[in-house]
Amino acid sequence: MKKILAAALLGLGLIAPAHAQTVNAGTYDVEGTNLDGSTYGGTATIALTSETTCSIEWSTGSTTSSGICMLYDNAFAAAYVLGDAVGLVVYEVKSDGTLHGAWTISGKDGSGTEVLTPQ
Repeated sequence: MKKILAAALLGLGLIAPAHAQTVNAGTYDVEGTNLDGSTYGGTATIALTSETTCSIEWSTGSTTSSGICMLYDNAFAAAYVLGDAVGLVVYEVKSDGTLHGAWTISGKDGSGTEVLTPQ
C-alpha cells in the first residue's frame, strides 16, 4: 500500500527529488551595502576550479579583491583578502542563479549585504 501511495504521489508531482543548486562560471553584476549602510556596485568574476570550488574576483569602484569560494548545497561561501584584512561572504543560491549574501571583514563590526546577478 505504501508503494502504491508513493507512486501515486510521484505521479502527481507532489514528491520531487531535491535538485542541488549550482553556480556558473562567468561575470556577475554586484549590488551591495557597506558596513555603514552606503551602497556600492561593480562586477564579480567566478572561475570554477572543480564541481564545488572556485576562485572569485570582485571589482567595485576603485576596489579589487580576490579569494576562494565553494558551493555546498544551496550555500555559496567565499573568503577573500582586501588590503590587509580578511573577509567572509556567505550567499544563498537562488533558483534563478542570483546569489544573495551577507559579508563581514576582520577588524570591523557588523555585516554588509550583497547580491550577485549573472550577466
